[in-house]
This record gives sequence, structure tokens and C-alpha cells, in this order.
Amino acid sequence: MSDDQSTDVVAALSDGAYTLFVAEFSDTDTAWAAYESLKAIEDGRTIEIDGVIVVNRATDGTLEIQKATDHSTRHGLTWGVVGGVALGLIFPPTIIGSAAVLGAVGAATGKAREIKHRKELSEELQGAIAPGHSGLVALVSDPGAVEIRKALVKADAIVEKAIDKVEADEIKAAAEAAKAEAS
Repeated sequence: MSDDQSTDVVAALSDGAYTLFVAEFSDTDTAWAAYESLKAIEDGRTIEIDGVIVVNRATDGTLEIQKATDHSTRHGLTWGVVGGVALGLIFPPTIIGSAAVLGAVGAATGKAREIKHRKELSEELQGAIAPGHSGLVALVSDPGAVEIRKALVKADAIVEKAIDKVEADEIKAAAEAAKAEAS
């Protein structure tokens, strides 16, 4: 990140188990580079990434999922499915343009409606990716948060929301259900 760019970080109290990151980038290539950096640092022990998805927010505010990856977590879910649930938590389904064509990821964004704390998370995070920009949504275990911030160094802004284990487990359960429905 250059000196003329600022990074906004917002955090809340939780049991410290997980952090939901939303990073904004001026272009999709930089968002993909950050995604590759996350993939490189994830080891499943000290840094456990449960879900990541890269999106582009059009100037009209709609979100297009750039690609839902099949990179698997140690629990057998793919980053794209868990990332889809996280995306569905933050943004209303009416602005997610490409979710319907992405199988399990599309189902995952729909499953997010069933999560109890969806409204609070949505209110806090949905402005994090400005229209005309790209973004990355990631759910990570909290011990990895420092390394994650380093991997997102080229982000124009990062909004971070600490969530407790109960909320993270709800996201993962919704991802499991979406994966089962898509199979």
C-alpha cells in the first residue's frame, strides 16, 4: 500500500475466534493478487482461512462474483462456498448478480438469510466495497489476522469485523447445507 492510501480498520468485541474481512481494491487484478497471497500463507494450523471470495461491484451497485474457487479447507468445504455465505450475510441478495449461476456458491449466498446476526453484520459491512471497485470477502481464524492484513496490503480499505465462534459455526453450517443441496 502506498503512503497516499489509507486503510480503515473497524473491529468489534467477540470471543476472538474469527474475523470477517472485507477488503476493497480499485481493480480486480489487485484483488486477485491478494487472493493468491492468502492462498500462499494459509497453512491450516496457525492461519486457517475458512472462506474467500473475490467480487466486483459495478457502478450501479450490483455485485458480480469473479470466480468462486475450489480451494478446500481442512474441513472439506471450499473457500468459494464459505465465502458465498459470508457475501450473502453482508449484501442483500438483490444486488448479487452472478450468484445464481454458481451452483453451491449461489446456494450459499441464499443460506446466509438463515443466520441470526445477518442484519447487524450487513449494516456494519455492506458499504465496504464502493461501486466501481473490486473486493475480497474472507472468513479467517483470529490468530491469522495479522498475517491476513499483510496479505491484503494493497487494499484501498479494509473493514474487519470480529465475530464469535457461534456466528462462524453458523456460516460454516450454512455452507455445508448449500454444498449438500448442490450435490
